[in-house]
Order: sequence, then structure tokens, then C-alpha cells
Amino acid sequence: MSDLVCLAFKELDTADHFLNELRNLEKEHILELEDACVVIRDADGKVHLKQSVNLVAIGASRGASTGMLMGTLVGLLFMNPLAGLLAGGLVGAGSGALQGKLADYGIDDGFIKSLGSTIEANSSAIFLLVRKAVEGKVMPRLSHYEAKVLKTSLTDEQEEKLTAALSNAA
Repeated sequence: MSDLVCLAFKELDTADHFLNELRNLEKEHILELEDACVVIRDADGKVHLKQSVNLVAIGASRGASTGMLMGTLVGLLFMNPLAGLLAGGLVGAGSGALQGKLADYGIDDGFIKSLGSTIEANSSAIFLLVRKAVEGKVMPRLSHYEAKVLKTSLTDEQEEKLTAALSNAA
């Protein structure tokens, strides 16, 4: 089961830098993220979400692949597999993109927006679903970030360690 971690930062771009650091940890197989979303609250107080997973693009590519396969098979029945491939690809890409647009994966967007609206103007936050992490290797790499813990599903002991690690940055 994944753990939810929501952190707030004082600067606009810190959450992006934090996510980049997490991506590097993923490449080293020290951390595995299920979902991540960067939230920016501008000077006017408007909340902007930057999802890490582009569901529309994923849906379109999967739909196109499936559509081309099915279109080719149907095209074979009518002795024109190339036309079936093209038509199936177009229909599949369109329907897959629509499915991706309507899907909500990972952390609920409503939850992100409501909690994101509580951070200060001209600041950022990051919302993470962490599938697994090697705590002894992750914490030292992230301890130079100063962050406020907004919400977690961690145990009290784990949350205290996280808070201590992120509040010691100077």
C-alpha cells in the first residue's frame, strides 16, 4: 500500500526541484512513486496543478495501438487491412485520449486543490504517493530542503522523522 505525503515549500520552484530529486532517487531504485503532483499558488492566490502523469497522452497511445490492431483485423475481413489499420488507429487514439481525460489516477484532484489552497501565495507544494522507499538513503538526500508537512498517511514515528529531516535545512 502506498503512503501519502504532502509537503509545502516557501518558494515557487522548490517543489519542482524536489520532484526532480525524487526522480533521480527512482532511477537509483531507492524510491518508487505511484503518483506525484506539484501545486503552485500564484500571487493572486490561484492554485495551479502540474500532474506528473499525462493521462491523455497515455490513453491516446494505448488506444491507437489497440485500434490499429483491431482495425487491421477488421480490414482483413474486407480485404483492405491498410485502411482498417489507419481508421482503427484514428478511432482508437481519439477514444483513448477521451478516456485519459476523464480518468482520475492516483491522488484525488479535489483533495489536491483543497489542500493546495491552504498554502501561502507565491509558494509551492508537492503531493506524493510513495509505493516504497529506503528511508535511510532517501532522508539524507532530501534533508537540504526546508518543507512543512501538510498531511501524511505515515505512522507517527515516520512522520516525526520526516518533519525533523525537512525542518533542519538551513
